[in-house]
Amino acid sequence: MVRHFTKIRDVTREEAWRLLDRARWMKDTHHTGTLLAGKILVLIFEKASTRTRLSFEVGIRQLGGQTIFMTPAESQLGRSEPLRDTARIISRYNDGMVVRTYGQATLDQLIAYGSIPVINALTDEGHPCQVMSDLLTIHERTPDFSSLRVAWVGDGNNMANSWIEAAVYFPFRLTLACPEGYDPSLELLEDAGKAGARVRLTRDPEEALAGAHYINTDVWASMGQEEERTARQAAFAGWTIDAAMLRLAAPGARFMHCLPAHRGEEVSEEVFEGPASIVFDQAENRLHMQKAILERVFSPA
Repeated sequence: MVRHFTKIRDVTREEAWRLLDRARWMKDTHHTGTLLAGKILVLIFEKASTRTRLSFEVGIRQLGGQTIFMTPAESQLGRSEPLRDTARIISRYNDGMVVRTYGQATLDQLIAYGSIPVINALTDEGHPCQVMSDLLTIHERTPDFSSLRVAWVGDGNNMANSWIEAAVYFPFRLTLACPEGYDPSLELLEDAGKAGARVRLTRDPEEALAGAHYINTDVWASMGQEEERTARQAAFAGWTIDAAMLRLAAPGARFMHCLPAHRGEEVSEEVFEGPASIVFDQAENRLHMQKAILERVFSPA
């Protein structure tokens, strides 16, 4: 059976917890292995990246595998060949695909027409590897999630969507503050509520920050949204996580960001470089979590 990891819901609640434990063990033991020996994974990146590319390439090699990096400029992805044909060809040459793209439909086609595992390295709809890595970063500091308050402040983007998914499996309380017109997936919110997740949406960033133990944000305009930059800056005016905002959170609250950050926009320089910031621990943990995900995808059933 071919396994994929395109969203957090691709694993069970128990498997999600095991990923946290396994990633922590891999980090603590500096784990390397031979699970991917003799395997080649193609990294298909329609969006540029630093952390995602490096962490996956290093992780795959530490598990004994090899990588091929492919962008639209270097392949038929940017031309007229149907994606379904590309999926079938890639499957005959390689053992897995790590895909960083725009629409979720691209992943769906690669899975439908390919015959090898597909891992979601980012789409406009979700960023599951990043959020699982962020949960690892929290778990290292606060193993018991049951009393945690997590805040998301800003655009209801792919990160916000994956945080909502995570709240279904992990018992933290999630409050998302998003301006009108920048909501996360309302379908995911509804499904999370039906599943018993403690998730709510507000228009007030101060309300989301009140008593929060972990504060998350992201850039106001992601890749592909450059033409919306001026409108988004206006919509998010007053939403910067600065020292005054941070003081609304619980004592000892930590600041998180998936990077890259725009200092002076969604976060102040003072907070980003201050003692509350754990953004570089998050970045490091991409490597360890992705190795755990790779192991789950490629281990024999």
